[in-house]
Amino acid sequence: MSRVFVLGNASLDTTLMVPRLPMAGETLMATGIQRSAGGKGLNQAVVAARAGAGVHFLAPLGDEPETSLIREAVAAERLDVTWVLTGAPTDLSSLMVAPDGENCIVSTGACCDSLGIGPALDFVARLEAGDVLLMQGNLRLDVTLAAARAARVLGGRVMLNTAPLRWDFSELLPLCDLVVANRFEARAITGQDTPESAARALAGAGAAVVTLGGAGCVLAGRAMQAFAAEPAAAVDTTGAGDVFCGVLAACWAAGAALPAAIARAQRAAAISVGRAGCFGAFPSRAELASFERHP
Repeated sequence: MSRVFVLGNASLDTTLMVPRLPMAGETLMATGIQRSAGGKGLNQAVVAARAGAGVHFLAPLGDEPETSLIREAVAAERLDVTWVLTGAPTDLSSLMVAPDGENCIVSTGACCDSLGIGPALDFVARLEAGDVLLMQGNLRLDVTLAAARAARVLGGRVMLNTAPLRWDFSELLPLCDLVVANRFEARAITGQDTPESAARALAGAGAAVVTLGGAGCVLAGRAMQAFAAEPAAAVDTTGAGDVFCGVLAACWAAGAALPAAIARAQRAAAISVGRAGCFGAFPSRAELASFERHP
């Protein structure tokens, strides 16, 4: 089985449950609060490991006492972790979640920006042919580009989740074997109005998935395929994209064809949206293993 190398971020997340998402200039009283480890890189690494992949994870981290929350959460998972202490404060994410599951997120990025090319290349140098390098938009573009180029030289497969939108993706997309974007990211990157046309534009030399929330997703590869969403009563959609990407990467690394990998990723994401919170809502290792017994 090929391995999954996740080069990304880690953050301290504060989630506020609100009666609705606020309007500009409005102050709302939250009905609840949760604090947890987070960050798209960390989330996707944890889920990929729970889905059965051998996962290696690198992220920049500060040295504040509060980072113990992150370290302890990851230590409980089956991950090979490399923390890079850059001297920058650990990134923070503030999330607001409405009763219908809709959310908005604001994150800092100073710690991500402090990670240089050197540690990223040292990490990628451990890849072997067939391994998957999974990245997101959190790190600097030059670091992400350098890692993708190095992975391809080594025969690795590059998977990119385009969130968050921080820079121009035009130079990076041709280096990617698999791109995952939601409909809003896909439109912003490609200028294409339909999910299908945006997926084709994102695919480049590989394949691309555009996720559509409750409407499922589309895959552009050798052919265009549409996938209906798994039924789910949405409680909180925060982190559902990370669950999708983590399971998709694990299944792809294990040799599954993309349609089968997408189906499993959708089932996993449906579990997470039915629960409150982000990290605490992720499917367990046992839940993801049950997909093998009940395909």
